[in-house]
Amino acid sequence: MNRTDVAVIGGGIVGLATAWQLTRRHPDLGVVVIEKENALARHQSSHNSGVLHAGIYYRPGSLKAENCRSGKAAMQTFCTEEEIPFELCGKVVVAVDESDLPALEMIYERGRANGVECSVIGRERLLKIEPHAAGIKAIHVPESGIVDYALVCDRLARRIRERGARIHTGTRVTGISSGRDTIILETETDPIETRFVVNCAGLHADRVTRMTGMVPEAKIVPFRGEYYKLKPEAHELVRGLIYPVPDPDFPFLGVHFTRMINGGVECGPNAVLALAREGYRKADINLGDLFESLTYRGLLRVIPRYWRTGIGEIWRSISRKAFVRALQRLVPEIGIEHLEPAPAGVRAQAIRPDGRMVDDFLIQESDRVINVGNAPSPAATAALNIGGLIVDRLDERIGA
Repeated sequence: MNRTDVAVIGGGIVGLATAWQLTRRHPDLGVVVIEKENALARHQSSHNSGVLHAGIYYRPGSLKAENCRSGKAAMQTFCTEEEIPFELCGKVVVAVDESDLPALEMIYERGRANGVECSVIGRERLLKIEPHAAGIKAIHVPESGIVDYALVCDRLARRIRERGARIHTGTRVTGISSGRDTIILETETDPIETRFVVNCAGLHADRVTRMTGMVPEAKIVPFRGEYYKLKPEAHELVRGLIYPVPDPDFPFLGVHFTRMINGGVECGPNAVLALAREGYRKADINLGDLFESLTYRGLLRVIPRYWRTGIGEIWRSISRKAFVRALQRLVPEIGIEHLEPAPAGVRAQAIRPDGRMVDDFLIQESDRVINVGNAPSPAATAALNIGGLIVDRLDERIGA
């Protein structure tokens, strides 16, 4: 039987950042990362738009707000030290008409409260920053940026291994049992005995939480985010990041434009219910996952509240013309001839039984287990700080 001090379940960016922080602070502890896929960062950590979020959207005092700012600074420092390319290309959040202005003002006030460098600008200044953008007003966030999070994960894994930690890929946890002083993780290969467990399983975080003996506060319901990318002749239409004013009651930011660190521009995503927890394609169906989502009372309570929004998202998934119309609200010169399909992502949306969508980090703990039950955007930006927060809580148990 393999033995260790801390087992981290999940080899995405939050799990790797946690292991990285552990190996920095506690070089003598045994640390193992367990990932069911044959390679690391196969899901949300590599299926995202690569944005370094500044923290403008988040409710002041929330875990998102508290961790995004310091997490972004830590991520930039890590990338600088590791010579990982990143760029602070800036973002504009655009109000296209008068109806957007109250929400724009609320977002601006949140950004200021969170210490974000941002300003409200008029159309003349907007056109100097993004010459092809529509809008009557915007928030300019010059410190927003872009990076390749898959490359960040690769470098974190390298440093973790250099410090003596083990990373087991192709290792699915199938059961968890607790003894007096240790926890046994049953896997498809050999069992692992550990003193502490950190659950960073992302799309399967609620299932692993239940394995640890806790009732998850929310269930993961997967939403597929579909993207297009601009053909090279249209790249000049977007200089940085162009976002709409989001619905403050809906935990998705709307269809937007993102310049990528490796070149090109992505457009999207929409948000439609995925037919599998790892349903990156429309044809990906897992009947067990789908049944679990459709019979969950939390989702059944969400549908009546957001059915109009949901129909719009589904229609944009079916109709490329509808998707283009959403993009044209921000950049009118975009045409259907400028787009080509890009890989989709799947968001692990946590929903409480009463139908409330969890729009903050969610952590459930016991004496020997820390479950990260929800880690939505800006989890990648804030990952190093979230890892530090988890290790802070482990320190209380380890006795550091």
